[in-house]
Amino acid sequence: MQLKWVPQAQFAGYYVAQDKGYYAEENLDVQILPGGPDIVSEQQVANGQADFGVDWVASFLAFRDKGLPIVTVAQIYQSSGLLLVSKKAANIATAEDLKGKRVGVWFGGNEFEFLALMDKLKLDPDRDLNVIKQGFTMDPFLAGQMDAASAMTYNEYQIVLQSGVRAEDLNVVDYNKEGVGMLQDNLFTSEEMLKTKKDVAQRFVRASLKGWQNAIEDQKGAVDIIMKYVERGSTTPEHQSRMMSEVAKLVVPDGMAKENLGVMDGARFQQTADIALRFNVITKPAEPASSYTNELVEGAMKRAGN
Repeated sequence: MQLKWVPQAQFAGYYVAQDKGYYAEENLDVQILPGGPDIVSEQQVANGQADFGVDWVASFLAFRDKGLPIVTVAQIYQSSGLLLVSKKAANIATAEDLKGKRVGVWFGGNEFEFLALMDKLKLDPDRDLNVIKQGFTMDPFLAGQMDAASAMTYNEYQIVLQSGVRAEDLNVVDYNKEGVGMLQDNLFTSEEMLKTKKDVAQRFVRASLKGWQNAIEDQKGAVDIIMKYVERGSTTPEHQSRMMSEVAKLVVPDGMAKENLGVMDGARFQQTADIALRFNVITKPAEPASSYTNELVEGAMKRAGN
């Protein structure tokens, strides 16, 4: 199984499933492969280097659009974890206040929610703002080199708080609340796997969802497990605990029934696909029926008695 990034609480459910023997209970021998900047999980799955992968839905759709025969079998994150964070002193109380400001944006596939927000507000990112290509450190933001910066709720936003800035001294622009949130971490496999080894896929989804359920119910236990897999010295239990707490809110948002864990919501998929089409991430409308299936998640829930 190929992750999109290094071991951290972002992927807690899979590590819990591995550590607690849920994959073994399903007679599966699973190896979790860490990701990184040069690893493309869609290509790994399409070329047979991995059986399952994780990515943000827009990137997944881009590879499907290019002809890669891959299918989402569970939608783990139900909303976007991406924010624009600013210090109150920058006077960005609403999204409209971004006009004329220095705004850090992650490119390389992470910019589409920002572009959709600009489109909605009828702002030209090249003329109406000073867009700064942001790296994966918050130091330039903390040093005052940008007025607003991109941050994941479960990672960079926590880093800002850990630096000593108080939450009450920050403003956030939440892409979900602005109506331009895009779905992030999914779980996908190859069309071939669904055709020829559907039972394996069903068992993998069932064990993974059980891992996610357990990670959300016992977050401290999940963090203890994650710390066994992280690169030594790369993170702390405190940071992973904060990350786990925020990840849980994306996997099972307020008001969502627990039994909908992993279910792809048709309207959220459509919003993500529409934005992807609008900004040329994909060249033609994404077909829901061939892009994802909820069948395996529903099968897993039936077996679990939900």
